[in-house]
Amino acid sequence: MIWQGIRDGVRAWRSEGVPFALVTVIRARGSAPRPVGTTMAVSADGRVLGSISGGCVEADVFERAAGVIASGRAEVVGYGVGDADAFAVGLTCGGDLEVLLEPVDDTHFPELDLVLDRLDRQEPTALATWIGDATGPTHLVAGEDTEGEPSTLLDPGRQVRRRLRSLLGTSTAELYEACGPDGTVVEQPVFLQSSAARPRMIVFGAVDVAAALTRVGSFLGYRVTVCDARPVFATPERFPDAEDVVVDWPHRYLAAQDVDDRTIICVLTHDPKFDVPLLQVALATPAAYVGAMGSRRTHDDRLRRLQAAGVEPAMLARLRSPIGLDLGARTAEETAVSIVAEIVAVTTGRSGVPLCDVDVPIHDVPDEPARDRRRA
Repeated sequence: MIWQGIRDGVRAWRSEGVPFALVTVIRARGSAPRPVGTTMAVSADGRVLGSISGGCVEADVFERAAGVIASGRAEVVGYGVGDADAFAVGLTCGGDLEVLLEPVDDTHFPELDLVLDRLDRQEPTALATWIGDATGPTHLVAGEDTEGEPSTLLDPGRQVRRRLRSLLGTSTAELYEACGPDGTVVEQPVFLQSSAARPRMIVFGAVDVAAALTRVGSFLGYRVTVCDARPVFATPERFPDAEDVVVDWPHRYLAAQDVDDRTIICVLTHDPKFDVPLLQVALATPAAYVGAMGSRRTHDDRLRRLQAAGVEPAMLARLRSPIGLDLGARTAEETAVSIVAEIVAVTTGRSGVPLCDVDVPIHDVPDEPARDRRRA
């Protein structure tokens, strides 16, 4: 997602009129510490938002950002583990990064405010940045209600616009190579970013674990809804981190929702009269994750009830129950951590096995086939 984690700070700097440099990872190879699209911002008065390498190259980037702000000229910098300079600045993870540093002020990157406004409204938004322009990066903002392209760009520009609009509704970052009329790749690279509305996490059961899970889910970027049929428990005061607190029968509420393949569904009620009809609805959706709380005995009883209700084995296989990873959690907060740990593992296709017990790269390597991450 565009500028994830630093938007509020960037918005504040723009409101204050503070010049800054926006730093974006535009290329990552090997076991790079952060994926393409990761951003960082450095203000003219020395404040920093975000991180692009987890600490490896931030000091060097900070110094370069000051120069970009002073000169008003963008810069592309590469850091590679094979370079002596890379070790000097601390990039020893085994990967390579290329970052774009561009100035942002009242003259440079005027489209930024439009992008921020669209993101604040949760509107699908995509941004193209022409990196190689000698006068500084050129930007194009696309949304479901926008058209247009920089007037100086012909065929390659139309290709970029089509590609940009195809990314709407996704969260994507890529370095795009457009082709000229003769089919050759245009030398001027274009960095594309898109941002979809934040994914939903729907938590059923207004219990203590739900309060902790709501806090963690919101921290991870989900739009969290808490739903419970009991009005005395389902109150905004008990769940201040939830965007919505709904009093309704869980299965009825879920059946009326638009559930997509990024939606997370957590069933914490562990009460058959709520769980069974709710899970019948949940398992029939394309949700990315459906988990249900309860002991193994509760889980076995729940499975029998779902089977008796006609839920197919393939659908039952999607159910993550008992919910969460085996972390030895005791408190509500620890249980919430175990649940979100499983959610991250499931949605990224990882095993959840400790990193010390796997012998493949910690970070995904582009174009590398998936492998079993557990040590034999």
